Amino acid sequence: LHPMLVHFPIAYFLGVVAADAAWWWTGEAFWASVAFWLLAAGVAMGALAAIIGTLDFLLVKEIRRHVSSWSHFLVAVMMLSMATANWWLRIGDHDALWPWGALLSAATAIAVSAAGVLGGKLVYDHRIAIGDE
Repeated sequence: LHPMLVHFPIAYFLGVVAADAAWWWTGEAFWASVAFWLLAAGVAMGALAAIIGTLDFLLVKEIRRHVSSWSHFLVAVMMLSMATANWWLRIGDHDALWPWGALLSAATAIAVSAAGVLGGKLVYDHRIAIGDE
């Protein structure tokens, strides 16, 4: 289930960068609100994906044998932590974007990319979560 669930927080967290850029370009509060709700949805779906991923990590011995799974786990925890901090920063003020919100959005996007590469390595190179026929 984890490889299927991660697409949602990935899309939401990358969408936050686009919404932040739109806010910076236009100055309209609408885009700050969009970024806030994308963060909220991303944190919620990311938490669900993290729970399932942690269960996979703990219950399937084969997963823990690969260095890329440990790296993926650590990067994903950092990514979800940064996104949660970014969302928490904006709770009282959706416009609390510059500079810390934007920096956290960019750092989260970089972490999303790293976690995606490492997760893809697990699926495509090590054939984790692939059913053999």
